[in-house]
Amino acid sequence: MVMDGEKRKKVVGLQYDPSKDAAPRVRAKGAGHVADRILKLARQHGIPIKQDNELVETLYALDIDQEIPPELYRAVAEILAFIYRLSGRLKR
Repeated sequence: MVMDGEKRKKVVGLQYDPSKDAAPRVRAKGAGHVADRILKLARQHGIPIKQDNELVETLYALDIDQEIPPELYRAVAEILAFIYRLSGRLKR
């Protein structure tokens, strides 16, 4: 996920393992040059990127390795559905 605009670019990386009974977790986050590095690594490893400015701002307040709170489940589920569609694991 990426945020661009007048503010510094921010990125939050999520990890979700559906085989585990746990919510997605924040695995990376950064702003400015750190955000650029995270994006570069994501692209090199084929990790999908989705821009959602509002969600990034909310997720950025979380700590690394913190599970997303229940009030963000729906928003993150939409991101995961987008990623699954990109990878062909979910039909529209």
